[in-house]
Amino acid sequence: MADAAPSAQDTFSGTKPVDERYRLDEGRLEAWLKANVADYRGPLEVRQFKGGQSNPTYQLVTPDRKYVLRRKPPGVLLPSAHAVDREFKVISALGTTGFPVAHAYALCTDDSVIGTMFYVMSMVEGRILWDGSLPGMAPEERRAIYRAEIKTLADLHNTDYAAIGLADFGKPGNYFARQINRWTKQYRASETMVIPAMEQLMEFLPATVPDDETTSIVHGDYRLDNMSLHPTEPKVAAVLDWELSTLGNPLADFTYFLMNWFAKGDGRSGIADLDLKALGIPTLDEAVEQYCELTGRSGLPALDWYFAYNQFRLAGILQGIVGRVRDGTASSTQAVANAERVVPLAESALAFAKKAGLS
Repeated sequence: MADAAPSAQDTFSGTKPVDERYRLDEGRLEAWLKANVADYRGPLEVRQFKGGQSNPTYQLVTPDRKYVLRRKPPGVLLPSAHAVDREFKVISALGTTGFPVAHAYALCTDDSVIGTMFYVMSMVEGRILWDGSLPGMAPEERRAIYRAEIKTLADLHNTDYAAIGLADFGKPGNYFARQINRWTKQYRASETMVIPAMEQLMEFLPATVPDDETTSIVHGDYRLDNMSLHPTEPKVAAVLDWELSTLGNPLADFTYFLMNWFAKGDGRSGIADLDLKALGIPTLDEAVEQYCELTGRSGLPALDWYFAYNQFRLAGILQGIVGRVRDGTASSTQAVANAERVVPLAESALAFAKKAGLS
């Protein structure tokens, strides 16, 4: 019998020796750490996290503690991509509110240190899980974790962004139109083949944007494996990977999270084909009800447009990774597999768009 394929949990969890493409000058880095990170003491060991396909992420190990370093990848990059300075800004601001994020130590904009901009934050010990079925857990623990995820996202959307210095973190209003334009441009810049479904979506979505101008901080990629859960308790210890965060419409964030209910359980965050009641996982309606209760909404409008938008956006993101593979700047060996996901995502988005009125 052939060996089973490794799970996403096994493939992406933990660290590995630093990939040759992303090696950095450890001597220069340690000198910078001593000068810029309070209470830093070496010696330093540098490892690379297995997960992540955009900004190379490293674990910095010292005798006293562990840190995390996020950097821009080397090479030719798409405009506005890999904005690690924005990540640093948002987690620094949210850290003042008690929202669960890593502690931001310092940002380095001097490319001469390791070759590209980077920042250093604390290493939050916890569980980073990849499988939305939460195998091995009791139903009540699964339910509590899902409810904690939804509450944490609602807390983010309820945060007064201006009060914590993020009034200039994005443009309020017109969010969906701007995002559609952004990902259309990225898709075009990374295009490797003509995908008819994407062509139709690029016409339909900007012409049918919902009338909702609510503005909040949005994470942009809120999913199970982008958070560190408390080691033993069903609560979020830290939300990770803020590369796509900005000011925007909170429904973009929440409906992106809801896409898990439509994706099949293949060892990743999808739960569409699972027995949710038996597992203790909230249904789609229960998730919507909890979020609305926490954010003061009476309900959500028809969701099909939002689902079409989210899958179109994800197709654009993945096509960007395909483009980086083409250009030699992708930071994960898994990136090549994303090429196979773009067309199915575009076609699924088109199916939602047809439910939302595309003729």
